[in-house]
Amino acid sequence: MNSFYVFNGRKIKRFFFVLAAAVFAIGVIYVESDNISVFSENNNPSAIYSVSTDKKQIALTFDISWGEKRAEPILQVLKDNGVQKATFFLSAPWSKTHPDIVNAIKESGYEIGSHGFKHDNYSTLTDEEIRKQISSAHDILTAMTGQEPNLIRMPNGDFDKRVLSIAQSLNYTVIQWDTDSRDWKNIGVEKIVDRVISKAHPGDIVLMHASDSVKQTHEALPQIIEELRNQGYEFVTVTDLLQQGTTNGTEVRDQALLQKSIEDAGGL
Repeated sequence: MNSFYVFNGRKIKRFFFVLAAAVFAIGVIYVESDNISVFSENNNPSAIYSVSTDKKQIALTFDISWGEKRAEPILQVLKDNGVQKATFFLSAPWSKTHPDIVNAIKESGYEIGSHGFKHDNYSTLTDEEIRKQISSAHDILTAMTGQEPNLIRMPNGDFDKRVLSIAQSLNYTVIQWDTDSRDWKNIGVEKIVDRVISKAHPGDIVLMHASDSVKQTHEALPQIIEELRNQGYEFVTVTDLLQQGTTNGTEVRDQALLQKSIEDAGGL
């Protein structure tokens, strides 16, 4: 009987220790716009989700990693609606096989950022592989556009502190988003429009795509542009936003590290 109580006493003690660790971890977590982030200190690498500004400025961003059917219609919509500033994150292998579209993006005056090389989750790669993926994409995009990109959106939006640190060492700023249009799910034109319009705010970075997997973005985009303009928004590049000053969401979303910290604290 005594051994029974000793065993359960240990389990109870362990439970409260883990609970305390979890409460501490939750203390540094906040939820904003469907993103769970862990705060990073000023000197630590970080990712940008939005920018704090009183100006009604918003950045439309488009990721492209494959296909050739959707990019040009989206470029045409932007042109037809007089949107002179937007940011495109281009996959390097895609760019090599679609130089005409890359040039069209450049000639339209839109900002070009990197979307990496292989479309893998970089957090699963070694440090050397991460560096190679970013550097290879950098060399290709620089050669094709004549300008060195300094913004990168990781494939699948996946990263950890290692990825952020390596990207920073290569003079890149990692860009995420505060508003996800979910156009990649092809949820319907009206739903795409509603998601963007309902979540948009000054300094917002909006995630959209121009790969062939998205079939409704070019149809939703005119309505998005019109509605945001009616609300007084100005369309700018991500770099324009960053020059405003204070960035929001500069937190490291590293839930794997957080889980490991909890497990370590609890002796799991």
